[in-house]
Amino acid sequence: MSQEETYTITELAREFGITPRAIRFYEGEGLLSPARSGRNRVYSKRDRTRLRLILRGKRLGLSLAEIGELLGMYEGGGNSVTQLCRFLDVLAERRRAIEQQREDIIAVLGEIDVLEELCQSQLAAAETVRGH
Repeated sequence: MSQEETYTITELAREFGITPRAIRFYEGEGLLSPARSGRNRVYSKRDRTRLRLILRGKRLGLSLAEIGELLGMYEGGGNSVTQLCRFLDVLAERRRAIEQQREDIIAVLGEIDVLEELCQSQLAAAETVRGH
């Protein structure tokens, strides 16, 4: 009988490129719940999977509350259609927010272009005055 593979906080931190403090934070938020062996945290494959999903959610820009809701639905074994519809809603909201950010970035880059051209023309004019 094989024992389930476990991980230390250091191993998970190294694997996912985050700090142990971040993992403890997710634990404090109720998103992870490792077992204990004395004072040490012992993470299961389930915890590792949850951490991977937490980090994916963070990359998508989801809030910890949204991540927690999705994790809860996933583990609750509820109606998968409901879960998928909710996840699609969350993704659509995120897409709208990112599209708006992209539009804002394009507008700001346009303003930077205008200001750079203005500065370049003023520098060229100043050089012409200095040269004569």
